[in-house]
Amino acid sequence: MEYKLSKIIKFGEDVEGYNIPVLNEREIRAAAGILFLMMFISIQRAAENGDFLMLKFAVIIFFTDIVIRVFINPRFSPSLIIGRLIVRNQVPEYVGAQQKKFAWIIGVILATIMLVLQVIVNSWSPITGIICMICLIFLFFETAFGICLGCKFYSLIYKEKAQYCPGEVCDVKSKQDIQKTSKVQILIVFGFIAYIFLTVSLFHETFKEQPFDLFGIENSEQSE
Repeated sequence: MEYKLSKIIKFGEDVEGYNIPVLNEREIRAAAGILFLMMFISIQRAAENGDFLMLKFAVIIFFTDIVIRVFINPRFSPSLIIGRLIVRNQVPEYVGAQQKKFAWIIGVILATIMLVLQVIVNSWSPITGIICMICLIFLFFETAFGICLGCKFYSLIYKEKAQYCPGEVCDVKSKQDIQKTSKVQILIVFGFIAYIFLTVSLFHETFKEQPFDLFGIENSEQSE
C-alpha cells in the first residue's frame, strides 16, 4: 500500500540518465498556453464587460490544477495531460522538477488569494487585478519564451544552482553566432518601436472611426 501511494503522490519522473526527478518542459509549455488563454479571455471579459462569471470558474480551474501538480502529482494535472497529448510526437525536453515545484508553489499562493477574494468573498480590487496580471505574465513567459520566472527565484532563495534548466540556461557557455545580436539589429528594434508610436500619433483619430459595412449586409438584414 505504501509503495503504491509513493507512486501516486510524487513530484517528477525518474528518467534514465538523470540523477534527479525531471519533467517534460514541452508539455509544461503547452499547459501554460492553455491556462494563459483561459485566464486571458476571462480577465478580458471582466475588464471590458464587468462580467466576472467566467473569471470565477477560471480561478477555480487554475487553483485545482496547480494544487494537483504540487500536492499530488503533475502526472494527474488535467492541463499537463492535455499538454502531453498535444506534444506527444515531439522529443521530450527534460527539466529539473525541484525548481518547477518551487515555481508552482508560488502559483498555489497566488491562486489561493484569488480564490478567497474573487470567488469566496466575491470581491474585486487592485489586489485581484495585480495578481491576475502576475499570473498572465508568468504563463506568457513560460509558453512564449520557455522562461520560468518562478524558477528564477529558486536559486536566489535556496542559494544553489538549479539543474536541467530549459534550453540549458543554467549552464555557462559562449553564445553561438546565430544567438548573437548585432548593433544594427538593436537599432532596427528601436526604429520599429519609434515607427509604432509615430503610426499611433498620426492615425489615432482616423482609426477611431467605425468601419462601414462594405457589402451592406447589416442594412439588408434590417430591411428584412
